[in-house]
Amino acid sequence: MSLLKADDITVSQGGTPILYPVSLYLEAGEPLVVLGETGSGKSLLAQAVMGTLPAELSAKGRVALGDRILDVARPRDFRPLWGREIAVLPQEPWLSLDPLMRAGTQVAETHRLVRGLDGAAANARAVSDLDRLGLSGAARRYPHELSGGMAQRVAIAAARAGGARIVIADEPTKGLDAARRDDVAELLLAELSQGGGLMVITHDLALAQKIGGRMMILREGRVVEAGPTAALLAAPQEPYSRELIAADPENWTKRVPGAHGASVLTATDLAVERGGQQLFSELSLSLAEGEVLGVTGASGCGKSTLGDILLGLVPSSAGHVDRRKDLPPTAYQKLYQDPVAAFPRHRTLGQTLTDVARHHGEEIARIDALLQRLGLAPVLLTRRPAAVSGGELQRLSLLRLLLVRPKLIFADEPTSRLDPITQQQVIALLTETAEREGCAVVLVSHDTALVERTADRVLALDRALLQIDARAPVARALH
Repeated sequence: MSLLKADDITVSQGGTPILYPVSLYLEAGEPLVVLGETGSGKSLLAQAVMGTLPAELSAKGRVALGDRILDVARPRDFRPLWGREIAVLPQEPWLSLDPLMRAGTQVAETHRLVRGLDGAAANARAVSDLDRLGLSGAARRYPHELSGGMAQRVAIAAARAGGARIVIADEPTKGLDAARRDDVAELLLAELSQGGGLMVITHDLALAQKIGGRMMILREGRVVEAGPTAALLAAPQEPYSRELIAADPENWTKRVPGAHGASVLTATDLAVERGGQQLFSELSLSLAEGEVLGVTGASGCGKSTLGDILLGLVPSSAGHVDRRKDLPPTAYQKLYQDPVAAFPRHRTLGQTLTDVARHHGEEIARIDALLQRLGLAPVLLTRRPAAVSGGELQRLSLLRLLLVRPKLIFADEPTSRLDPITQQQVIALLTETAEREGCAVVLVSHDTALVERTADRVLALDRALLQIDARAPVARALH
């Protein structure tokens, strides 16, 4: 008997289907990978199976967990199973972590309340869980003190602490470097060796290959192709599957840099400390109109903090940043790594974008043009942020930023939630903005292939190395 069997899962909004009947099963010890473009229905499928769909969406179908039959139209019936029999690793760690609790306490609480361990044992297990994910120094930190990748790993540890046999991992490695991605994959696969069930929702082809098992590819709410993961990745049969796999950054052609204009920013001898540890020092760089600077490095090495310093959001430990005096503060913009935290939750996306356009003197018609350029459906503007996928929200964040017509964009993991096809489109729009509108772009990504094929120069940060020079064509950390 399958650990989980879902039959004819359908999701609708206002009577209009957005996920057509999808059936799946999870066997003990065999993972299922759900791959597809952003907005294809991957997360909706997981939410329906978990009973966590937003209130404005409705579902039909049934889920069998052992001898228990559940109707997905009655999500309350799923609640007693959360954490104990079925757990979800969330796509948005900021929403799943309590901002008032330290990381270690959140993981220990799950061990204590769900698994039933006493206080000392729960604390010991929490420390062990965080150590396994490379977070030995994070137990006493609050979520706002963690990088996006670190917060993602804390959320994984907290979700797994309950001991549920079935795990649904929704984009579990977005924003993580290759080493941390492999750590998370190994943690998930370790549960399978004990007879667990695993469904991984991802757009990351490297993660899909690492997980293995069976694969299902979704597009526009329908299953396009299914089969063994290794065979499907090696020889996809459907045109869309081939297009999706071919769009991996490893297969991109190196971008030819465009002409650069006047300087928009100069940073001299910057240094950053966090938690008593120096992340980098003596970092100097300049950015010009039309230039694309790539920034890579392991999670927690200071990439996002560097952006905050360049934009004047936080001070540096040493050094200074000079910005053009003839440009307003709004000319320097950040594309946030976690867009869900950057949108008002109780307003529709259309209201927010319209307000931004009017405030900056832009025609409302430009919103429609950018929607089309980013492959976004106009109906998304009627929804609130919680009712769209992470990838759609990431592109809407870029749309909002472009309405301001900035001169510098610090793009912090701007494609971490996007499938390869959509990722390629968004990076093309960013580089096009740099070249056509004379905008400098700082492109942060854990994907070194993406950065090296896109950027004019590359700055490689490493938390273990203290001196970085970003003035060479390919910048590397200096001992």
